[in-house]
Amino acid sequence: LLPALPALLPALLAALLPAPAAARAAPRSIAVVGAGLGGSATTYFLQQHFGPQVQLDVYEAVGVGGRLATVTVNKQQYESRGASIHALSLHMQDFVKILGLKHRREVAGKSAIFSGEHFVLEETDWYLLNLFRLWWHYGISFLRLQMWVEEVMEKFMRIYKYQAHGYAFSSLEELLRSLGGDAFVNMTQRSVAESLLEVGVTQRFVDDVIAAVLRSSYGQSVLVPAFAGAMSLAGAQGSTWAVEGGNKLVCSGLLKLTKANVIPARVTGISLHSSEGKALYQVHYESNEGQGSAFYDMVVVTTPLHPSRSNFTFENFEPPIADFPGAFQPSVTSVVHGYLNSSYFGFPDPKLFPFTSILTTDTPDLFFNAMDNICPVNISSAFRRKQPQEAAVWRVLSQQPLDKHQLKTLFRSYYSVQVTEWQTYPRYDAAKSLPPIVLHENLFYLSGVEWVASSMEMIAVAAKNVALLAYNRWHQDLEKIDQKDLMHKVKTEL
Repeated sequence: LLPALPALLPALLAALLPAPAAARAAPRSIAVVGAGLGGSATTYFLQQHFGPQVQLDVYEAVGVGGRLATVTVNKQQYESRGASIHALSLHMQDFVKILGLKHRREVAGKSAIFSGEHFVLEETDWYLLNLFRLWWHYGISFLRLQMWVEEVMEKFMRIYKYQAHGYAFSSLEELLRSLGGDAFVNMTQRSVAESLLEVGVTQRFVDDVIAAVLRSSYGQSVLVPAFAGAMSLAGAQGSTWAVEGGNKLVCSGLLKLTKANVIPARVTGISLHSSEGKALYQVHYESNEGQGSAFYDMVVVTTPLHPSRSNFTFENFEPPIADFPGAFQPSVTSVVHGYLNSSYFGFPDPKLFPFTSILTTDTPDLFFNAMDNICPVNISSAFRRKQPQEAAVWRVLSQQPLDKHQLKTLFRSYYSVQVTEWQTYPRYDAAKSLPPIVLHENLFYLSGVEWVASSMEMIAVAAKNVALLAYNRWHQDLEKIDQKDLMHKVKTEL
């Protein structure tokens, strides 16, 4: 009998110990609404966590890439929006690496800030001269700005550690609080101007430089919230890059990599049903073939749910899913192939015009926010930027479409103008509360993150958070959701 005892022990122990809770099966199918960067990144992260066996359906009405779009001039493609990515954008860097994409070759150029009458600040080829000019005009304001932005970015970078350890947040407030405490949450409620004046940045620097950067990035004033402002200013200060062939290749690449089923249809609504005591979501859509619907265990909406942007309905939800407050900022991109009217900027001889990028101050008479001489998305080693007296491709950002008189003001003559009208960014002064991430048990909303700040990396961070949140909630791993004192937890886990 004795020799048989070792063989019996495991069976005896198994009988005495309580059985481990059965791991919940993965969802059968997940719907992602929208195939812009948010939708494609969410699809990729969902597959990373739930595994390749889950069916992923991505609904897209217009085209993969969303706002990461290009326009064609003379058989060359140019970015119309979403042009540059910050060097610290770790998720975007990862996507490019995973997909085997390349960084676009940089073509140097100088910037200036225009007041409508003259340039208030001009960049030169000499770094020390630029620093001297900043100091001469604004004292140490630019150093105070840099310290403020660096402090925000240092805390923001904690998100990558948290996400690497599988932690997620069920609300934007919780996410912000975990990174920078209540100070970060408060930064969504007070203006960037107020925050900068508090740390000793001068009003003149705010009016000239900060206003110009925010008009160029968000098309809005220095009244945008401090957090959104800090993200925009970080992009203006640090080194940036773009994807060779166009930034939209990240979206198509991620969807191809996940083998997601992209359905060309516009989602009109979601209704709640239940099956075997579990929530089941019916996605209703319209395509060229007519109306249709499909059932899913989980849905992530990555397109804006504001009445001005979509007529989306939610049915059978109790309590009902409330309307989302706030409005969107109209934004117009005009890609103009033509000869710059350098006289308007105080340079009668176009050969002497030195700038490739012009930002503007918040002056009532100015009809454009920014303009830049742009390079194609594919840059050969032989490529050279056009000389100022040659016809070049300029991207002009404005709040209203430019009329003929305005185009004639900026350009001596032009061959073509391609206009794209967007409702790009939230109107940051329009809402005082942040939208939810969790709309129902397994129904999530991604686009609300844009009310915190809107950038490609911010959307990628939110996509990873939604995928982790969905995964942790599905498997009821509450230890990984909304945890306090995460910096300490992460250190002890290492």
